[in-house]
Amino acid sequence: MRASLRVLCGCLVAGVLACGAGVARAADDPAAGATPIRFGILPIGSAAESLEQWRPLLSDLHEQLGLPVTTVSVGSYASLSDAIGAQRVDIAFLSGRLAVEAVIHQRMQVFAQFVRSDGARGNVAMLVVRADSPIRSLADLLARPGHWSYARSEHLSVTGYTAPEAYVFAPRGLNSDTFFGRVEVGDHQGNLLAVVNREADVTSSNNPDLDLFRHNFPREAAQLKVIWRSPLIPSGVLVLREGIAPDLRARLTAFLLAYGNSPGAAGERERSQLARIPDLGGFATETNQVLQPFIDMQYALLRERAEHGQWVSPQARQTRLDQIEHDYRRDTLALGPPRKPQP
Repeated sequence: MRASLRVLCGCLVAGVLACGAGVARAADDPAAGATPIRFGILPIGSAAESLEQWRPLLSDLHEQLGLPVTTVSVGSYASLSDAIGAQRVDIAFLSGRLAVEAVIHQRMQVFAQFVRSDGARGNVAMLVVRADSPIRSLADLLARPGHWSYARSEHLSVTGYTAPEAYVFAPRGLNSDTFFGRVEVGDHQGNLLAVVNREADVTSSNNPDLDLFRHNFPREAAQLKVIWRSPLIPSGVLVLREGIAPDLRARLTAFLLAYGNSPGAAGERERSQLARIPDLGGFATETNQVLQPFIDMQYALLRERAEHGQWVSPQARQTRLDQIEHDYRRDTLALGPPRKPQP
């Protein structure tokens, strides 16, 4: 079942990319000859599903700016990071660690943060099992090293990898890749389905992806149970490529920050478009500083691993700790000084 799901997702991604999925491409479009705005979409669910969720908003962006908008909709965090690094993306929706990479190494800047439909600016990471699993609690999970199978997300995923490592495993001197008897890496939706189908004992997830799973697979979702929740983790952000013309930057940011706030019927329509994207209520002005908690989380994770690791000598351990400190200071400085967000 899981293999067939992966094949299906792969075909959907290939189809999206092969058709060059843009929201403004008509031959009679007066903007068709203009340089397009390239929008990168971090997948929630499959790449094709994420593209459909964003399409109405991006169509409105095209109408407002009078410029073509093309999408970079991919099936993995790493693929989107590669596209940003190759400067094939002008603006993107990213989660924490991917955004840190984009800002520090790929010449992007944060200008907005997602605001959930309930007004919160954060999500919660989770560990999820079947409701009838012998794993009734986190203590049950941790009591049997080497026994359970784990379905997690790739290393760039905050809720699917970093948060469980930082909050659950590393503080206990554990690493999920060696703690579990078997580890598989996949997307959140496929991982949840793997637990339902007893192909994995536990998976990492988050509240937007679990809500999406409940919407798409209500009967299967009823068979799941959350055994651990993280503290609130800052929501995903919108980043913009450095070097974009100031006038276009101002128009882009003004449109997105105002979207959903129009009065009357226009505002109702915009909010209905936003609601297509899981748990999104709008965007709030932000700066690179919103990424500091992700740098802190990664720092804590790496220090815990270094402290509990096996080293050939105390000097080797200290060298690693010194490098972690150096990288933490470097990345913190790279975010720039704390400042009041600008519209």
